[in-house]
Amino acid sequence: MAMTLRLSDEQTEALRRRAEQEGRSMQQVALHAIEEYLARRSDDEEVHRLGVEAVRRWKPVLDRLAE
Repeated sequence: MAMTLRLSDEQTEALRRRAEQEGRSMQQVALHAIEEYLARRSDDEEVHRLGVEAVRRWKPVLDRLAE
């Protein structure tokens, strides 16, 4: 599946400069940024899920301690 990404002139120029500095293509830099974003979101969601599970598991104990 293909996607068109529209950037402002300023974003395009900043991306071009970064890619040039790193010796990579603009596409490689953009793909790496997207991969990092997706990985970070997955990590955040997993931490949230684990937190919810911990609260459910320990709620009775915490309620008794609060009394």
